[in-house]
Amino acid sequence: MELDGTKYEFPVLVGSENEVAIDINKLRDLTGAITLDPGYKNSGSCKSDITFLDGEEGILRYRGYAIEDLAERANFLEVSYLVIFGELPTKAQLEQFENDIRKYSLVNEEMKNIIDGFPKTAHPMGVLSSLTSALTAFNPKVVNVENDKEMYEAIVKTMGKFLVLATWTFRKAMGYPLNYYDNTKGYVENFMRLMFELPTGPYKANPVVIDALDKLFILHADHEQNCSTSTVRMVGSSHAGLFASISAGVSALWGPLHGGANQAVLEMLEEINKDGGDTEKFLAKAKDKNDPFRLMGFGHRVYKNFDPRAKIIKKAADEVLENLGVDDPVLDIAKKLEIAALNDDYFKSRNLYPNVDFYSGIIYRALGIPTDMFTVMFAIGRLPGWIAQWKEMRLNKEPIGRPRQIYTGYPLRPFVETDKR
Repeated sequence: MELDGTKYEFPVLVGSENEVAIDINKLRDLTGAITLDPGYKNSGSCKSDITFLDGEEGILRYRGYAIEDLAERANFLEVSYLVIFGELPTKAQLEQFENDIRKYSLVNEEMKNIIDGFPKTAHPMGVLSSLTSALTAFNPKVVNVENDKEMYEAIVKTMGKFLVLATWTFRKAMGYPLNYYDNTKGYVENFMRLMFELPTGPYKANPVVIDALDKLFILHADHEQNCSTSTVRMVGSSHAGLFASISAGVSALWGPLHGGANQAVLEMLEEINKDGGDTEKFLAKAKDKNDPFRLMGFGHRVYKNFDPRAKIIKKAADEVLENLGVDDPVLDIAKKLEIAALNDDYFKSRNLYPNVDFYSGIIYRALGIPTDMFTVMFAIGRLPGWIAQWKEMRLNKEPIGRPRQIYTGYPLRPFVETDKR
């Protein structure tokens, strides 16, 4: 690099999948200059062993394992263990992991006082962020990340309690009594009964639904340095605790440009339905450059080809709809849009294929999960990724995050007394 007539050299790093990065760690020290990269689209904030993503080729891998293999052959807790600890668990390790999560799934009764303070109209993500942060009050001891026992205990505690708190946000909004984890059932099955079992009768799990949710949680488990994950690492870099960092991640995920995308899909479908359900009309609007309407759930910011997660979950969505026999005009509109987008040259030439948010929204709708709970579902799946990223960042002793800026305000100017302004 040459700046003001002086040449500087910076090292080039190559990742294990041949990703190339210019290491500008010493740029400001050597030159006095910084880079300007709004949104950090060209800036790597860390080196990570967790997730590999190639948007051009449509590749997603956790710890070297293809997402297709994991979704087909593993369950969510297996993948959670892999993402957090680096290797697939043995049978004994998986059993221990699940039993330890059960051991810590009981939430302190005083947490009910906190959730009671929210009105029923509060958005579940706001409630979940607050409840997650409140866990710090009941677990005030700072986790020593160098101590394997303390770190493991913090991980299983987070996995156990977060699932319960996530479902409590739904129960609160519905006016239902709060449920507790059932240690005789699996993690994903527990989610469904925590959500839907009522005191008036037992909840019977549907294996097709459990399998679809298991896959969805796996597909959401991690996705490299996205907005919420980067937030977890940034907050954690100040040595804030795991609960506080994940609470911040929940808030970041809440936004409609991130985790709220599947909620936006259903809101769009409902808008089309209210307008009369004419999909051709809205497909034409999507193609019109002068029309602000956008098809939500089509295309992806990272994947320039087909979202590999969408290929997997499309099959599960079809199975759920067939199994449940749902008769819903909104879901009928979704299927028409899907068929059009997969066959229309306009969408195919622009790689505007249905993404994971499109199919996850369809599944959640079919299960009777309210639209404002969709992002909470995303958060449950993303939890192991947030834990893994926080753990990696702390063990790597990464410095506190502190981006620079280019100041564009006034230069120094004299103070003017009140009577002269």
